[in-house]
Amino acid sequence: MLRAVDLFADDPMARPLTYPGRIPDTSGVLVDDAYVPLGPEEWDGTLAALLAGEGQRPLRERHRVVAVGSNAAPSQVRRKFLGHGVRPIVPMTIEDVPGIAPGVSAHVSRWGYVPAAPIDTPGETSRLFVLWLDEHQLAALDLTEPNYHRRPIALERPTYCYTGRHGCIADAQGRPRRLTAQRPLIQSLLDESPELRHLCGTTPDAFVDNVRDEGVREAVYRLFQRGRRVEAGDTGG
Repeated sequence: MLRAVDLFADDPMARPLTYPGRIPDTSGVLVDDAYVPLGPEEWDGTLAALLAGEGQRPLRERHRVVAVGSNAAPSQVRRKFLGHGVRPIVPMTIEDVPGIAPGVSAHVSRWGYVPAAPIDTPGETSRLFVLWLDEHQLAALDLTEPNYHRRPIALERPTYCYTGRHGCIADAQGRPRRLTAQRPLIQSLLDESPELRHLCGTTPDAFVDNVRDEGVREAVYRLFQRGRRVEAGDTGG
């Protein structure tokens, strides 16, 4: 019997400080408002039967997209797809992806979180989710990613990744920051920048409240662009 896992109590659009959201522990399939884990022995027959039974495209007709941020959270994917009238039935596999890792994009989302963007990590491998999307799902996801370019990356099978348009935030040594939990990430950015504290207050909660204002958010963006920043990873190839 297939067993669903509850990963939908939060989503980053509703609760920005939960970004990137609740990430599954295993590969599986998002089916409407449930996430169903699938073991290796279930991936072919069980998944194929589930997709066929729901009138969905089989794996061989789907596009692979690496998730470096909240697209790995079923709750976020569900909200994005329903917002564009697309049914959220999405196989999701955990894979070792070479050469990229989740960094921190040098912008703030309109919901108040500081999102991820991929950074180049030559010689490293990251454990990331890959979404398997049909044509309608891929088009809908593109619409939710205005701050990113969808580009192919060099894997054994054709795969896409969304790369950032704004560059990534660097640390004090000029190295790209790695994505961490949102609350400590925002707190560290505030602690390092008097200008950011002046704009957004001294706590992550105050930051989220303030950047909901478009003018404040634009000022934070300009501050990020003037500060320590590296170009987003070019994962094409």
